[in-house]
Amino acid sequence: MSRVSRACLALAVFVSAAIPEFDAFAGTPGTGRAGATRSVVYAAHGMVACAQPLAAQAGLEVLKAGGSAVDAAIAVNACLGLMEPTSNGIGGDLFAIVWDPRTKTLHGLNACGRSPLGLTADRIPPDPKDGTIPLYSPYAWSVPGCVDGWAELHHRFGHRPFASLLAPAIRYAEEGFPLSPVIASDWARSSVRNQDKPGFREVFMPGGHAPAEGEIFRNPALARTLRVIAEHGRDGYYKGAVADAIVRYSKQVGGFFSLEDLAKHRSEWVDPVSTDYRGYTVWELPPPGQGIAALELLNILETFDLKSMGRNSADFWHVMTEAKKLAFADRARYYADPEFVKVPVQELIGKAYGRQRAALIDMTHAATTDLPGDPAALNRRETTYFCVADANGMMVSMIQSNYTGFGSGYAIPELGFGIQNRGNLFDLKPGKPNSYAPGKRPFHTIIPAFMTKDGAPVMAFGLMGGDMQPQGHAQIVVNLVDFGMNLQEAGDVARFHHSGSSEPTGTVMSDGGVLHLEDGVPDSVLTELRRRGHRIEPEAVGNYGGYQAIWRDPRTGVYSAATERRKDGCAIGY
Repeated sequence: MSRVSRACLALAVFVSAAIPEFDAFAGTPGTGRAGATRSVVYAAHGMVACAQPLAAQAGLEVLKAGGSAVDAAIAVNACLGLMEPTSNGIGGDLFAIVWDPRTKTLHGLNACGRSPLGLTADRIPPDPKDGTIPLYSPYAWSVPGCVDGWAELHHRFGHRPFASLLAPAIRYAEEGFPLSPVIASDWARSSVRNQDKPGFREVFMPGGHAPAEGEIFRNPALARTLRVIAEHGRDGYYKGAVADAIVRYSKQVGGFFSLEDLAKHRSEWVDPVSTDYRGYTVWELPPPGQGIAALELLNILETFDLKSMGRNSADFWHVMTEAKKLAFADRARYYADPEFVKVPVQELIGKAYGRQRAALIDMTHAATTDLPGDPAALNRRETTYFCVADANGMMVSMIQSNYTGFGSGYAIPELGFGIQNRGNLFDLKPGKPNSYAPGKRPFHTIIPAFMTKDGAPVMAFGLMGGDMQPQGHAQIVVNLVDFGMNLQEAGDVARFHHSGSSEPTGTVMSDGGVLHLEDGVPDSVLTELRRRGHRIEPEAVGNYGGYQAIWRDPRTGVYSAATERRKDGCAIGY
């Protein structure tokens, strides 16, 4: 080894020993760790992270043309609705958190829809298996909120003409695009279930089959719909020819939508809520979403020394799982549309309550209950999360979903999109906070997240996947803050997913649920967890969620980004 090489090695050893894995002064995640599947992406002027590369490029082009982060996010979402209809589209709902650098404040948007005004609970036949609203049926429809969400975001934060933001999606819908691998796999699986639903084959199975990986897919009907929206904005969807087509289709297939349902729909601007976690402030949106479950979970976890436990200990995974059970018990009990019931948000995310809940964790035994119920009612993973940041410091954390793959499976051929089944998440039993009612928003699983430090924005992030989302948010924060991982490794390392908690739909935990752990956890830890009473079972990799994140260095303004190794996407900047 040369003298120069020896000097460089000595300097590297000194630096690695002297600098902590997480630089609290700079507020920047650790770098260069071997556990990451790819490098963190860095850029000075703008960044996009999403689950489909072509959609990410569309957003980047908007940023380069002078668009705001919100402009780019709309362009990304429009493309994802075409390219990843297994997870999202203009027949679904949307939530967003936006950091406004001008006012140095966070804004939350709830763009979810309400149940039909003409449908009452007594007309809904309960699913014979679990008593819930039938999942793949018009009874589970709620008014799609996505397009109104775009309109609200653009009106408040947009810079570029709205029509220009939909142009990439329109072009790809007309000319076609090749399917990416994970989306193609999800498409094929969902097509088996949905192929006999009215309109599904016409829209999503050209030639009678689901498009394969690398195959070109076109959706000219969706292109026409997007052109109407591009010209007329929200009214192009909720009024006029598109609204008429939605209601006409609804009547043909036994649905309950009316023109009044669509015309009356409006999104709601809300104040994000937060908790402190070891010096960082984590932000979520209030109910009817499940974001505050992540905050309660973090408050419980903060009472334990997770770093000393280490990720390769049974204590660590036991505490993570038991804390999740406690937060989800409150989720089942309280979460609902705040326009209909009072949800004790501040009490649930309070530090004192977190300590009370933490005291209930028995370190030697997994918690169980003797109540009957379905152990996986909300284990749905078909959602897309993406984040965008621009040269002015605006950062957008956005999530959009049909709920299950292709939503209800019902698709409107003349419009080129399917309708969500988010209304399945109501409780059909009367007298509960989340009980079904006409014109009410159901309990919602999709949640964007954000993190600040000392009042400055540091991270827009999220993780797709039904009930996985709050427990996934908490794991990302713990990986970054407690274990000093870099942004990519925080999403790459093994996750847990616990299913089987009681749910806002009325189903209840029967036997402690099921703990799913990805490969990488030592066998000795699994043996000890089983000894403590955890039922551990394998699970498909997609059920562990889909993570995207953008970090902003508060000193330099430089962005770094990471994307999910379990998805097709990428993070790109300029």
